[in-house]
Amino acid sequence: MSTIQVHLPDSLQQQLHVLAARDGISIDQFIATAVAEKMAALMPEAYLEERAQRGSRAKYEAALAKVPDVEPAPYDKLPQP
Repeated sequence: MSTIQVHLPDSLQQQLHVLAARDGISIDQFIATAVAEKMAALMPEAYLEERAQRGSRAKYEAALAKVPDVEPAPYDKLPQP
Protein backbone atom coordinates (compact mmCIF):
# COMPACT_ATOMS: atom_id res chain seq x y z
CA MET A 1 0.00 0.00 0.00
CA SER A 2 1.19 3.51 -0.77
CA THR A 3 0.91 6.78 1.10
CA ILE A 4 0.11 10.11 -0.52
CA GLN A 5 -0.30 13.56 0.94
CA VAL A 6 -3.24 15.64 -0.24
CA HIS A 7 -3.90 19.29 0.59
CA LEU A 8 -7.59 20.06 0.99
CA PRO A 9 -9.42 23.27 1.80
CA ASP A 10 -10.59 23.31 5.42
CA SER A 11 -14.25 23.22 4.42
CA LEU A 12 -13.72 20.12 2.29
CA GLN A 13 -11.81 18.39 5.05
CA GLN A 14 -14.59 19.13 7.54
CA GLN A 15 -17.17 17.63 5.21
CA LEU A 16 -14.88 14.63 4.67
CA HIS A 17 -14.81 13.96 8.41
CA VAL A 18 -18.60 14.28 8.67
CA LEU A 19 -19.33 11.98 5.71
CA ALA A 20 -16.82 9.32 6.72
CA ALA A 21 -18.19 9.29 10.27
CA ARG A 22 -21.75 9.07 8.95
CA ASP A 23 -20.77 6.03 6.87
CA GLY A 24 -18.89 4.52 9.80
CA ILE A 25 -15.61 4.28 7.90
CA SER A 26 -12.18 5.84 8.19
CA ILE A 27 -11.19 8.87 6.17
CA ASP A 28 -8.64 6.70 4.35
CA GLN A 29 -11.38 4.25 3.37
CA PHE A 30 -13.65 7.08 2.25
CA ILE A 31 -10.97 8.61 0.05
CA ALA A 32 -9.92 5.24 -1.42
CA THR A 33 -13.54 4.49 -2.29
CA ALA A 34 -14.03 7.93 -3.81
CA VAL A 35 -10.91 7.54 -5.95
CA ALA A 36 -11.99 4.06 -7.08
CA GLU A 37 -15.46 5.37 -8.02
CA LYS A 38 -13.98 8.24 -10.02
CA MET A 39 -11.56 5.92 -11.82
CA ALA A 40 -14.36 3.51 -12.67
CA ALA A 41 -16.40 6.39 -14.10
CA LEU A 42 -13.49 7.56 -16.25
CA MET A 43 -12.30 4.15 -17.42
CA PRO A 44 -15.36 1.96 -18.07
CA GLU A 45 -14.13 0.54 -21.36
CA ALA A 46 -10.72 -0.42 -19.99
CA TYR A 47 -12.34 -1.90 -16.87
CA LEU A 48 -14.78 -3.99 -18.87
CA GLU A 49 -12.06 -5.14 -21.26
CA GLU A 50 -9.89 -6.24 -18.32
CA ARG A 51 -12.83 -8.12 -16.77
CA ALA A 52 -13.61 -9.75 -20.13
CA GLN A 53 -10.04 -11.03 -20.38
CA ARG A 54 -10.46 -12.88 -17.08
CA GLY A 55 -13.68 -14.56 -18.16
CA SER A 56 -14.25 -17.52 -20.39
CA ARG A 57 -17.12 -19.00 -22.36
CA ALA A 58 -16.92 -22.17 -20.24
CA LYS A 59 -17.33 -20.18 -16.99
CA TYR A 60 -20.23 -18.25 -18.51
CA GLU A 61 -22.00 -21.44 -19.58
CA ALA A 62 -21.37 -23.05 -16.18
CA ALA A 63 -22.95 -20.08 -14.41
CA LEU A 64 -25.85 -20.01 -16.86
CA ALA A 65 -26.48 -23.72 -16.30
CA LYS A 66 -27.21 -22.97 -12.63
CA VAL A 67 -30.11 -20.68 -13.54
CA PRO A 68 -33.47 -22.49 -13.30
CA ASP A 69 -35.38 -22.80 -16.57
CA VAL A 70 -38.65 -21.23 -15.45
CA GLU A 71 -40.91 -18.49 -16.75
CA PRO A 72 -40.20 -15.10 -15.19
CA ALA A 73 -42.65 -13.62 -12.71
CA PRO A 74 -45.26 -11.33 -14.36
CA TYR A 75 -43.59 -8.20 -12.97
CA ASP A 76 -40.27 -9.28 -14.52
CA LYS A 77 -41.51 -9.87 -18.08
CA LEU A 78 -40.76 -7.49 -20.91
CA PRO A 79 -43.79 -5.66 -22.24
CA GLN A 80 -45.11 -6.99 -25.53
CA PRO A 81 -45.34 -4.45 -28.39
